[in-house]
Amino acid sequence: MKKPNYTLKLLAFLLPLFCLAQTGTIKGVILNEFNQPIDAVNIKSGEFGAQTNTNGYYLLKIPANTDVKVVFSHVTHKNITATFNLKNGETIQFNPVMKEDIEQIETVIISGKKRKDIEGIVNIDPAALKKIPGAQAGVENLLKTLPGVSSNNELSTQYSVRGGNYDENLVYVNGIEVYRPFLVRSGQQEGLSFINTDLVENVDFSAGGFQAKYGDKLSSVLDITYKKPTEFGVAADVSLLGGSVAVETASDDSKFTGIIGLRYRDNSLLVNAKETETNFKPTFADVQSYLTYQFTDKLEVSFLGNASLNRYNYTPLTRQTNFGTLDNPLALVVQYQGQEKDKYQTLFGALSANYDVNDDLSLALVTSTYHTTEEEYFDILAQYALGEVNSNIGDENLGEVEFAEGIGSQLNHGRNDLDALITTVEAKGTYTKNENEFKFSVKYTNEDIRDRLIEWEVIDSAGFSINPPNSDAFNDQPYTAYQGPLEAYQNVSSRNNTQITRMQAYLQWSKRATLGEHDVWYNAGVRTHNWTVNDEATAQNVTQNVFSPRAQFAIKPNWDKDMLFRLSGGLYYQPPFYRELRDQNGVVQPDVKAQKSIHLVLGNDYSFKMWDRPFKLTSEAYYKKLTDVNPYTLENVRIRYRANNTAEAYAYGLDLRLNGEFVPGTESWFSFGYLKTEENINNRGYIPRPTDQRLKFAALFQDYVPNIPSMKMYLNLVYNTGLPGGSPSYADPYVFQSRLPDYKRADIGFQFVLVDKDKQFDSGWKKAFKELSFGFEIFNVFNVQNSITNTWVRDVYSKRQYAIPNYLTPRVFNVRTTMRF
Repeated sequence: MKKPNYTLKLLAFLLPLFCLAQTGTIKGVILNEFNQPIDAVNIKSGEFGAQTNTNGYYLLKIPANTDVKVVFSHVTHKNITATFNLKNGETIQFNPVMKEDIEQIETVIISGKKRKDIEGIVNIDPAALKKIPGAQAGVENLLKTLPGVSSNNELSTQYSVRGGNYDENLVYVNGIEVYRPFLVRSGQQEGLSFINTDLVENVDFSAGGFQAKYGDKLSSVLDITYKKPTEFGVAADVSLLGGSVAVETASDDSKFTGIIGLRYRDNSLLVNAKETETNFKPTFADVQSYLTYQFTDKLEVSFLGNASLNRYNYTPLTRQTNFGTLDNPLALVVQYQGQEKDKYQTLFGALSANYDVNDDLSLALVTSTYHTTEEEYFDILAQYALGEVNSNIGDENLGEVEFAEGIGSQLNHGRNDLDALITTVEAKGTYTKNENEFKFSVKYTNEDIRDRLIEWEVIDSAGFSINPPNSDAFNDQPYTAYQGPLEAYQNVSSRNNTQITRMQAYLQWSKRATLGEHDVWYNAGVRTHNWTVNDEATAQNVTQNVFSPRAQFAIKPNWDKDMLFRLSGGLYYQPPFYRELRDQNGVVQPDVKAQKSIHLVLGNDYSFKMWDRPFKLTSEAYYKKLTDVNPYTLENVRIRYRANNTAEAYAYGLDLRLNGEFVPGTESWFSFGYLKTEENINNRGYIPRPTDQRLKFAALFQDYVPNIPSMKMYLNLVYNTGLPGGSPSYADPYVFQSRLPDYKRADIGFQFVLVDKDKQFDSGWKKAFKELSFGFEIFNVFNVQNSITNTWVRDVYSKRQYAIPNYLTPRVFNVRTTMRF
């Protein structure tokens, strides 16, 4: 009996429009030798035809999946003939130059990658995203290997760029700004990044000096484009850390495309390898989709949706951390009671419509809604002993605490709830005229935040309570009886109901021209941002407005060496988001100003050949002058602002990146960054900021195992000097400026490829696969004990405080398989 074809049934269910022919699209601008557009050029391919308009623009649809010859002809110019073979739904840009005086016509194709080099944007190959090993594999994992991008926490997807903090980075998916949860305190609570690697088609990243079309943040832009599939396909990835599956499809006429991805992650493999013994039950899962429908040649509608549910249940049991010196080995032993239960649930949906009014003007309307409900509940009692460690080799009690110098307990309580609804409507467009391109937008955003923050901490040692460091009454027990009231060591209690409305707009102009024999590019633009904060608790209503001019200039000299120089800068503002308005006591301060930064970036790209393979050295020197700075403290990934503008700061540095084919057919790179950033709070003098990452070195290397070409190796190496943050969270930063140890980490992965695009099978069980590989990964190859924070324990007798490092993950092994049908 013949088995039913379930694949065909699934296609019939998803795709109602199969009856039309498969097509691809060629479009572009045809110029003459003087870079002027040519009107009335005839473009012909069999029964298909088109003609350029007065701006030299054309668009031609041709049959897909076959060689198609296209002839470009004009009465005063020589013909151009080119052959194309496009996939169903694929669109390419072909910009030929027509000449009058020679028979053989030269063609010039201006690629999107070259335009990104001009704008100072780094483009990352999406194929590398899933291959490169990392505890948090994905886009952010690769960003951390770029110069100027730093993160000292492999459990987190957050990163700082050129001295900025985690809240200063813009993230876009298909032109729509996305957000991350508010209450996350540590990297192990994050679970999943918003960006689904299986859906990614293009990754662009700018570390500063970006154009006016991007929003109001101080540090960087990550611009992600999700796929528009051209055919049916299924991809899956399974490992000990979880799994993912993505299904993509397209109709025969390319009008409808859809891709959907599901992910599940379990961090137990990483967290259970740490020194704290726990009952750890995390569940991180989400589903994303990107759907498009082409109603006409002019109108396309798309939908981007995401639903995620992250549950973090944490029951610590015991912990022992050995530290000190060989002469004086010490250990902290902790017994825990209680648990932590967190839940982060987010829903995101965006609907956009793109309409090409004519060949010069295109318009778009984008609406989006983001809703997050977050709960963070914990009651954890830690009873600890600080003492000397038995260091006698051969003793059966080797490594155990023999004498306790200090004992005590610590009780942490939290009941935090947050409900945030963010709604956005944006109208934007692009107008092109005579080599001039204008982009413009008007955007309205409403943010409705309801927040309850209740946290307190009580510490006692040898039976008496330790008062907070800012208390006037010094507690000298057990030597002297204390008569004053008992106080919690830290205590925050607030309830906020805050609404923020924003109006944003931008206008920018771009042009390509020549300066003598050199090619030059210009870009200039301005943004304006008006926002109103209405806080119920303080009964305040505050409105503010800022203007942000920005500009870029690039020149490609007509030299023998392939050089490109860039200069960009502007006045950048960051109007406060809700978290920046909430001070250290949890109270919203509506009158917080936008932080302001003057950016200046000078860059150079030098492309050359070495070993007959392409390489590029990218260099960027930058300077930032910041005013109206909102000081903050950083602990793990949690940021707490002072919610005032009492500081000024600066940042400067140098970023270098050499990338190319160190091994034929694979791209690798080496990065180096130097950064210095300091701030002056209340005119007390300049001190390092919490993100003062002085030196950074990183490498991403791909190779093949000798004599086994199907075995591939991927190495991810990062070295960062220590960050400020080794001091207690309550300490005065001007008194306590200790740094954490340097961060050193190497992850390596080996992948055995059974099936790929160069190794296909017409029979056997491998026939069903387009890609299939198996591999294993080693995280933290050298088992380096990196730390993210310190736990501070007080010896009641000597009044001395000890810094106990909170270590990150040790060496961990993982196995994974990837496949595509």
